[in-house]
Amino acid sequence: MHRSWQFEVHGRRLAVMEWGDPQGVPVVALHGWLDNAASFTLLARHLPRVRLIALDLAGHGLSDHRAVGQPYYIWDNVADVLALLDELALEQVVLLGHSLGAGVATLFAGAFPERVGRMVLIDGLVPLDYAADQLPEQMAEALLRGTRLSRRSLRPYASFEQAVQARMNGRWPVSREAAGWLLERGLKQQSDGWVWRSDLALTQASIVRLCEQQIAAFVRRLTMPVLLVMAERSEERALVESMRAQVPELEFKTLVGSHHLHLEAAASLQIAEWIAERLA
Repeated sequence: MHRSWQFEVHGRRLAVMEWGDPQGVPVVALHGWLDNAASFTLLARHLPRVRLIALDLAGHGLSDHRAVGQPYYIWDNVADVLALLDELALEQVVLLGHSLGAGVATLFAGAFPERVGRMVLIDGLVPLDYAADQLPEQMAEALLRGTRLSRRSLRPYASFEQAVQARMNGRWPVSREAAGWLLERGLKQQSDGWVWRSDLALTQASIVRLCEQQIAAFVRRLTMPVLLVMAERSEERALVESMRAQVPELEFKTLVGSHHLHLEAAASLQIAEWIAERLA
């Protein structure tokens, strides 16, 4: 059973799901791109003794979208995570991040290492980067692509079931049960069918990204223990390999499975066991 609540940051609503023991070790969970807080449902079932606090990042799930025309920069999520910790008066937490959420966790922990006692990262470690000398060209390309994207809209699904099937067979396939969890929080019904709650602007290319040297500066400040769990078939491996040697106290694991390891039965159970062992 989970608890749902919301809080405000500068007039924006951010939504949260909580599971487990309210007196347990606080574990703040940050989901992947176009997912939402419900992606931690299966892990929460295996971790009843911790206080698992999952945030819907801005533009995802039940959280408000950013203002029209405002880009979704990954570092803006760092401010929202800080606001969540301050809202709950949590001086120090464990950070649990998947994919995009892992990159947000690394930026937050690099900026505020005193607020993070431990990290658990699933199939991700750092944000995507732009090479510094290629930024002008990549900025131009992103702006032109964004102009084209702003003119389109997504066709609604005729039924919730049609949307479930689409999510099950998407770029990162998940089980039927997992698709249901994600879509219960990620879809809304309107007169012409079912549509995603997530902001279409999230699919636009980043106008600016951090470069490798900037990201490395955050990575070197991860002085807390870091457990990094990668999928055997991960698309993120090259990005992670270039950075993981710079993490001072890194424990590296690989599991059979795909990008959404935490939504797969065997992998999620193993990840939960590793977390429980380290928090005992």
